[in-house]
Amino acid sequence: MNWWRNLNPVKNKTIIRGEIFNGIKGKIRLAEPLKNHTTFKIGGPAKFFIEPKDANDLKLLLSLVKRYNLPIFVIGRGSNLLISDKGINGVVLRLNAPYFKKLSYRNNYLNVGSGVSLSKVVLFAGEYGLSGAEFLAGIPGTVGGALAMNAGILEKVHSSEFIVHSMGDLVETVTVMDYNGKIKTLHKKDIEFGYRKSSLSKYIILGTAIRLAKENKKRIKERIKKYINYRKSTQDLSKPSAGCIFRNPKGHSAGRLIDLCGLKGKRIQDAGVSLKHANFILNLENAASRDVLQLMDLIKQEVRKKFNIDLKPEIKTWQ
Repeated sequence: MNWWRNLNPVKNKTIIRGEIFNGIKGKIRLAEPLKNHTTFKIGGPAKFFIEPKDANDLKLLLSLVKRYNLPIFVIGRGSNLLISDKGINGVVLRLNAPYFKKLSYRNNYLNVGSGVSLSKVVLFAGEYGLSGAEFLAGIPGTVGGALAMNAGILEKVHSSEFIVHSMGDLVETVTVMDYNGKIKTLHKKDIEFGYRKSSLSKYIILGTAIRLAKENKKRIKERIKKYINYRKSTQDLSKPSAGCIFRNPKGHSAGRLIDLCGLKGKRIQDAGVSLKHANFILNLENAASRDVLQLMDLIKQEVRKKFNIDLKPEIKTWQ
């Protein structure tokens, strides 16, 4: 992955030192450990870790990335991400400056920057008596990441009845920047939302307008508490993880399939299947990316062998 070998010697030295980014007003870090930016606590260094100051800074960064043909990766809270221990030979971009963390409301609409945490959105909406975002409580991500992967929850309402709540349900518009630096506003009809995916992944998400509904603050607070308690009771939060590792196959629970294969507690080095939720792989101490990948492969093999079902990863991998 030594992508700089194709550049001339002068540009080569300039890129290695990061001097091509001197015009960027935001934060630039070299060899930044990515394990510090993922909930898995796994990942080697990013050659360049950059947090642009605003949209103009981001546009300049994209032009430099394009000019020097550098790989670029976008990260939020890193809550559904497994990164190679070798790191990333390119630019890792995070929209963490105040410009990308604006939050305001008007009537029943919230205008939210992509860098805002989901927990802040939930609490902000509740303070103003706006309901509809409570199901996001307890999800450790940002608005940008939640939009890109259409984050949500499968809520059990009866013994055999479930309701799906997803980020895409709330969206009215999403403001994005393409990789040529052009800003556009997409309406809900322009966006494809699916199970843990969306067509927004091809853009850099800047922010969104979501539509909520007026309701009694006490009821909203009770629902927030219910969702947080549900996550605490069903998910394993004892060790670093990336949440659910596999998508639920149609008509099945991935966690139940893994459990029925007897894989709870299965361990490869410091990566282990949770005893509480079989669709969670935990970083038990100092797990490497390869340990998690090997354990994922083993799980897929066992589920395929027993049920003839192919599990698909819910997490993203940068390898």
